[in-house]
Amino acid sequence: MSVSPDITYHETVYFAGHVQGVGFRYTTMQVAREYEVAGYVSNLLDGRVQLEAEGRESEVKAFITALEERMHGYIRKTERHPTRRAPEFRGFTIR
Repeated sequence: MSVSPDITYHETVYFAGHVQGVGFRYTTMQVAREYEVAGYVSNLLDGRVQLEAEGRESEVKAFITALEERMHGYIRKTERHPTRRAPEFRGFTIR
């Protein structure tokens, strides 16, 4: 199956638990450097952390798995929403 070059794999991920005030976003940024992904990570007002990541499906999935492994002691629940869409991001940032 060929995928159009203007369509990329994307996941919106919500992490719940003790994920704010523990370096979660900084760690996410560090882990993102190990993968070919673009997007951002941000704190939400309800105490969760939102991750937007896009790239090759294998890279995005490996990135999220690595992040979950690195921060497993802080994450109580992970909610993942995968899609395919036009790329929106350049690089990876903290918002």
